[in-house]
Amino acid sequence: MAVYAFQCVEHGPVDVRFPIGTAPPTSSCPRCGAAMRRLFSPPALRLSSRALVAAIERDERSRTDPEVVTAIPARAGRPARATHPAQQRLPRP
Repeated sequence: MAVYAFQCVEHGPVDVRFPIGTAPPTSSCPRCGAAMRRLFSPPALRLSSRALVAAIERDERSRTDPEVVTAIPARAGRPARATHPAQQRLPRP
């Protein structure tokens, strides 16, 4: 479902949901029933975080130019030992 903007003479702009591509040029106002004309506006775009945009771009780039790994990555160090005695008795992975 997509949200389309319509203009009512009495109530101003009203958002109405229709399946994508099926919005008519006119619709009736949900409050007063008067005919409303459809407003054309740019799509609602949200800005994403830089980390998300970088991940999406890296994913798209890997389709045609994948990164080749020549060696196994170094193993991460063990986490620091727990200092509380109760935590030291917990099983370790």
